[in-house]
Amino acid sequence: MRLETMRAVIGLLLAATAAWAAPPARIVSTAPSFTETVFALGAGDRVAAVSTYCHYPAAVEKLPRVGDYLNPNVEAIARLRPDLVLVHAEQKQILAQLNGLGVRTLALRNTSLEETLRSVREIGAAIGLAEKGAALERDLRGRLAAIEKRHAGKPPRSLLFIVGRTPARLDGMIAVGRGAFLNDLIRAAGGRNVLADSPVTYPKISLEAVLRLAPDAIVDMGDMAATTGVTEEHKRSVVRLWETQPGIRAVAQKKVFAVAADIFVVPGPRVVEAAEAFAAMLYGDRR
Repeated sequence: MRLETMRAVIGLLLAATAAWAAPPARIVSTAPSFTETVFALGAGDRVAAVSTYCHYPAAVEKLPRVGDYLNPNVEAIARLRPDLVLVHAEQKQILAQLNGLGVRTLALRNTSLEETLRSVREIGAAIGLAEKGAALERDLRGRLAAIEKRHAGKPPRSLLFIVGRTPARLDGMIAVGRGAFLNDLIRAAGGRNVLADSPVTYPKISLEAVLRLAPDAIVDMGDMAATTGVTEEHKRSVVRLWETQPGIRAVAQKKVFAVAADIFVVPGPRVVEAAEAFAAMLYGDRR
């Protein structure tokens, strides 16, 4: 009897191992960057559910939602019976809860550009598309290197990226500092982040500090982080807000850009588009 029990247990373990080793047929993504990567790898038909803020590609709009990065619904995820859940490595409690339910997870980091590019390969390997993942990573690195090469040897133009701000006012500003993937993308575009030396990834900044830093260009999506439903008039109103400060170099040079696009907030395969946009803002590139 004991031998039969041991054989049954071994059989269950082997079955579980085989299930985990097989390429996942049902994938749940808890972040837009992970969702975009799976689709870019050609496995979008395997995505069973996505996060609240996933908007790209258009096919995700029809998929079930399982909450956002901060509050993914573990019970809803488990009910979907996924073969793999893609989760930020920082979400240790969520990872522990899912693993405790026997749900297979992949913990990923994409705070920096290097982590973002590496995550493309890691997702590819986890979903059974290792070669495609490695190829996409190489392609993204090559395209970013080509953008940077276009401006190699030139004095880098400086850029300030505002990610948070009091609506309709130039205070309460939060900008991109060192450690953020946008900081790396500005450098890849041939530019220099005016807050690259900040010890804080997203420092608070005053209007006086902006005047002192004298950026060549300002990119402001401070009250448009949701990115959807933002009108062109709203963007123009942001530019007009900055035009009340003609003493700021970027304002005087008409280099203030109001943006509301996921490419600037989603560290996924479209980071190249963001780098190209920065190059256009700084150097007038048209590619």
